[in-house]
Amino acid sequence: MKDMGRVFWLGLGLAIGIGGTVYLRPTSQTAWAGNDRHEDYIMATGPIALGQNVTSDCIWLLDYRAGKLLGTLVDRNLGKTVGWAEVDLVKEFNIPPKQNVHFMMTTGTPISGNTALYLTEINTGRFGVYTMSPRLDGTGGMLIRRHDATMFRPPNPQ
Repeated sequence: MKDMGRVFWLGLGLAIGIGGTVYLRPTSQTAWAGNDRHEDYIMATGPIALGQNVTSDCIWLLDYRAGKLLGTLVDRNLGKTVGWAEVDLVKEFNIPPKQNVHFMMTTGTPISGNTALYLTEINTGRFGVYTMSPRLDGTGGMLIRRHDATMFRPPNPQ
């Protein structure tokens, strides 16, 4: 009988602990931005606002070989990426053919709830600020928007 009382209190304590953990945990985890590079590619991530109190992860991928900035987000319900948006950096940064380029990029503080991407090309001295959002025209996928494009110094003479 004495052992039954201990088992009861142990079971009750476990039930309260598990119930409290499930009830009090946050509904979503904050995505912290990060970036990495390998050979001809740079990747950066950050949060993206999809509505009131709804966020997901956005993924930025810079492809040196193709001269493209790509962007997508992860659908939280399916765990899959949606369609990729792209920006032609050769045209965007006015880079001459066969130019030696060196891009750097990182994410920063959100603009209107969407992670800002800071992108620069060192040799041309160009700098741009971008955000990404879902397309509103019903075609699905993402849209990359440039907020600013400027020069941080004159280009290096070749």
